[in-house]
Amino acid sequence: MDVTRATAVIDRAGLAALVAALVADGRTVVGPTVRDGAIVLDVLESADALPFGWGVELDAGRYRLVPREDGAAFAHSAGPQSWKAFLHPQRERVWSARRGPDGTPVFTAARPDVPAYAFLGVRPCDLRAIAIQDRVLAGGHYPDSGYQRRRRGALLIAVECTEPGATCFCVSTGGGPAADVGFDLALTEVVDDDGHRFFVRVGSGLGERLLAAVPHRAADLTTESVARGAVDEARAHMGRSLPPVDLRALMGASLEAERWNDVASRCLTCANCTMVCPTCFCTTTEEVTDLTGDHTERWQRWDSCFDLDFSGLHGGPVRASGRSRYRQWLTHKLSTWHDQFGSGGCVGCGRCVTWCPAAIDLTEEVAALAAEHDARANGDAPSAHSDGRAEP
Repeated sequence: MDVTRATAVIDRAGLAALVAALVADGRTVVGPTVRDGAIVLDVLESADALPFGWGVELDAGRYRLVPREDGAAFAHSAGPQSWKAFLHPQRERVWSARRGPDGTPVFTAARPDVPAYAFLGVRPCDLRAIAIQDRVLAGGHYPDSGYQRRRRGALLIAVECTEPGATCFCVSTGGGPAADVGFDLALTEVVDDDGHRFFVRVGSGLGERLLAAVPHRAADLTTESVARGAVDEARAHMGRSLPPVDLRALMGASLEAERWNDVASRCLTCANCTMVCPTCFCTTTEEVTDLTGDHTERWQRWDSCFDLDFSGLHGGPVRASGRSRYRQWLTHKLSTWHDQFGSGGCVGCGRCVTWCPAAIDLTEEVAALAAEHDARANGDAPSAHSDGRAEP
């Protein structure tokens, strides 16, 4: 059987049974839940913890929970976290060392127990983000062994989007609200006069076995039609979009654009955008020791190109200005990422727009760069540096 084409329908009781089956199988189930005024990702003991009846209102620099009358569990946009918080944690120990009896250090590599994760509610944009991080952290010449271990055992249950948020722009990055590949099961939530249910598609043998373990019925044409129609409708109603231009060429031709000065006047270089981004992966390492000096540890933690020390060399930081650091982030994300990893680094989830305290909108900045590029080509745009200085 072609498992990628197998379909079924489960109801709310079936969803509860699905979570229970995963927990009984010894998996750590992670999914959306309401906490601290937001829909966040956390470990779920049962389906009761899902955000039934909650949605969100989004805009640049704005996020609000709002109640829903239909009791939907997944009718909300991406929250402040992404799945990289579990696959590529913010901080993890690399090794520890102690002073031996003869004073020689004895090193021990960190081998933490890795949970068998089941991620429930993975959005299509985040499926793409996980695939990007797979290329960056699990492949290439220098794979991250910790990421490889966590990723190897992770089961992915996607949830297709039927109500894109005001800051979503996945379609213009080459994605969309439909889950295409990379999932074990894909759910599409349907709430109408015929009840609350989920159209299910199987994407792997593991997903097929999981579905067989929970109550379900064959997919009926009405549920499938409503589900697919809602996803198609979502595709046509993105809250944001990138301009339809060659982004690689645009960013490469905009290194001296005046617009960088405008965004630098607003950017706080706080690194919120890189922290919430599902594809940003940069890390640094630090050593810590106890007061005796007999024990030390090396830890890996997230880093950001917005950090002044990120490009620090013996003579100081390479990118000292906020202008150069924002330019580095956006140019890498949309252009030079292709040269390194074979694709863009943005999946259009909109988190960087929503969680920027200065309400800086990536799509607005790219549109402004495109307009300036066109004006410059026509001889109408001012130069970026009136004093003629170049900036790294």
